[in-house]
Amino acid sequence: MSMEAGVFEFEKDFIGSLNCIPMSVRLKLDCCGVKLSLKQWNQLPAEERERLLSLPCDSAEATANYRQQLVGMVEARTGRAPGGLAIDASPEWAADNRIPEQLRAHLAALHLPSLTVAQWARLGRLQRFALLKLSRPGHDNGNFVPALREFGLLDSWKRAGSLSGLQTADTVVR
Repeated sequence: MSMEAGVFEFEKDFIGSLNCIPMSVRLKLDCCGVKLSLKQWNQLPAEERERLLSLPCDSAEATANYRQQLVGMVEARTGRAPGGLAIDASPEWAADNRIPEQLRAHLAALHLPSLTVAQWARLGRLQRFALLKLSRPGHDNGNFVPALREFGLLDSWKRAGSLSGLQTADTVVR
């Protein structure tokens, strides 16, 4: 299974039951303009959640199909359509030539070095999406550092000597 259709290692603790919405599905929801609550997600049978995880959403046609199937599943199980979500024509995660300020601020708050544009560009779109979701202010960001580790960024900073002397980051890297 490709990373775009699959799950990250930092999501493995809940992925067996699919009780939480995986990042790859969250990306698809943003791309097709559907706001799905965790309660609605959990009202879907496991087979339908697995289907939503594996369905493509990488072209206009696939995105329209994804939205249609998702809305149909939710309406059939809950009696109500999921909410709509404005589709961002230029989401920050899609631009690989600039680091979003939200991410810079979150890294700084953790006393971690900022990403370089080259590091950001090397990340896949799902990885960039995940880092932005995990760095949102006011949310539980417990998987942010594991994501940095999984994406090779902590090791990269450690090799470059960027983490030396940073107490928070030294603890994180261990």
